[in-house]
Amino acid sequence: MFGRLAGYEDVNDAERLRCDPAMRWVVGGRTPMGQAASASQMSRFETEWLTRPENLAALADLPGKWIDTVHRRRPPRIVVLDMDSSESPTYGEQEGTAYNGHFGCTCYHPLFVFNQLGDLERCALRPGNVHSAEGWRGVLEPVIARYRATVKRCYFRGDAAFANPEVYEFLESEGMGYTIRLPANRVLQEKIGHLLKHPVGRPLDEVRRYYASFGYQAQSWKKLRRVVTKVEWHPGELYPRVGFIVTNLARPAERVVAFYNQRGTAEQWIKEGKAAIRWTRLSCRSFAANAVRLQLHALAYNLGNFMRTLAMPAAAEPWSLTSLREKLIKIGAKVVSHGRYVMFQMAEVAVPRQMFNEILMLIARLRAPPAPA
Repeated sequence: MFGRLAGYEDVNDAERLRCDPAMRWVVGGRTPMGQAASASQMSRFETEWLTRPENLAALADLPGKWIDTVHRRRPPRIVVLDMDSSESPTYGEQEGTAYNGHFGCTCYHPLFVFNQLGDLERCALRPGNVHSAEGWRGVLEPVIARYRATVKRCYFRGDAAFANPEVYEFLESEGMGYTIRLPANRVLQEKIGHLLKHPVGRPLDEVRRYYASFGYQAQSWKKLRRVVTKVEWHPGELYPRVGFIVTNLARPAERVVAFYNQRGTAEQWIKEGKAAIRWTRLSCRSFAANAVRLQLHALAYNLGNFMRTLAMPAAAEPWSLTSLREKLIKIGAKVVSHGRYVMFQMAEVAVPRQMFNEILMLIARLRAPPAPA
């Protein structure tokens, strides 16, 4: 996991990392005086032990347990969950891989749930040809179950793939607020027909936005629900840009749209996972082994995100996970071992001494207070 966070996503890298002095001290135990696990040991651990159903299930629950530990030190007042799918391109004969017409490649089609801080709450690997919302309940329900007794204000955001009455009914039964993109249809467009007429007068020289809210009940819905729409007229464009959102929030239409638009940060976090952690590297032959690799990548991602949100000073706030890795984790250092301590001698090129001291102080504050005598 530490190797993945440092940018070594392949098991083959373990052959070199087992001798790395810094990595040996990170692993701890007897490793600093010897060697870490070899590539063959890591491979057997991943493909023979972690692929067992009970171990894979426990591995899928581990990100949530880590997040709960963080929340005990920093209790959240609200939780916003963003669910989205992505593609992990494949180039071999991996089990479960298939061509996906939406992404235009042969791939796996994993599903992710993030919270508003960028922590990956849960993920699941799926075959490449499934629908974007396939298996949503198995991924989302365990996350919501963890917050039932601890957080009163929970929200969900999703794109049009999750515009499903089963999703609405589940979220409503859990008392959650939601905003979900709704595909356009003739009935919805007729509801806002007056907003779809081109503004009269001179040609537009700026974007004009109009908002509306109305009740709507599709044939597959059991009750009437609120739909919010935004219509944008852009200069030089003949037709408007129209979006519909189904929601149970009572906020003004403009605020509902603004809240939903923040869902785009989840797409950014997925891109960071691909670029910094490289969780698309699922090159094992069996589906279970690739599912294990995805879960290990998720743990490495969360470890980096915890570092970014809990232990970085204000000067490093704009850093991406890639910047954090290249400036703080995957850097050269001289390791000097003494009888009672170990010294890491690092250059100040990427991280100045003052910033590094601030990071160490923030990490020290995260330690649990000593137990009373």
